[in-house]
Amino acid sequence: MALDFIQNHPFILAFLLGLIPALVWLWFWMKEDIHPEPAKMVTLSFVGGMLAVLFVLPFEQLVYTHFQGQNTISFILWSALEETFKFGFVYFIALRNKVITDEPIDDIIYLIVSALGFATAENTLFLIPSINIGDLTSTIVSGNMRFVGASLLHIISSATIGICMALAFYKTQTKKRLYIVVGIILAIILHTLFNLFIMDGTYNIFFIFGIVWIGIIILLLMFEKIKILKH
Repeated sequence: MALDFIQNHPFILAFLLGLIPALVWLWFWMKEDIHPEPAKMVTLSFVGGMLAVLFVLPFEQLVYTHFQGQNTISFILWSALEETFKFGFVYFIALRNKVITDEPIDDIIYLIVSALGFATAENTLFLIPSINIGDLTSTIVSGNMRFVGASLLHIISSATIGICMALAFYKTQTKKRLYIVVGIILAIILHTLFNLFIMDGTYNIFFIFGIVWIGIIILLLMFEKIKILKH
């Protein structure tokens, strides 16, 4: 009975498997902010990240159609699209409002929240095909791998932009814009490299995920640095 329900409503299971890990990460990162953000803005930023996936997909399909067989170009363009849309949605929802983002760490928090929303929607779409064919083992394994890999990648890449914004928090508007551009470029590079390493096939998957975890450790260290950032 349960299996029939799952196969008839694959989106529900896929969404839960995508959402639960994101909520775990959300809880983890929200603890890093000693001044909690408004629940409404956090929720809107998360939903904004999810909606960004729907806007990205048509453009990624165009890239796939026009650059078949050119993996490097495709990965660069896909990464650029995802990082730009993730940032764009959360910028208009929260980041441009300096009443809400009133301390350097806030930019990082909201960008991570947006990244988790994006990862939730992306993971949901990724898991639906396995559920449709009734391969629950593959679904669970894939879900866990994306929990460790792809979701963390989105966190790191978006947080990179947030870190750049935080470092420029007390600088001039011109420097703030420059830091945002640098952050987006760095995020695109990190995202592209991850995809290239995954697709290359010569790198051990655990080695790649190990590098991602090192990125998380660096991110945590940057959090501590930015917490004590003064005007």
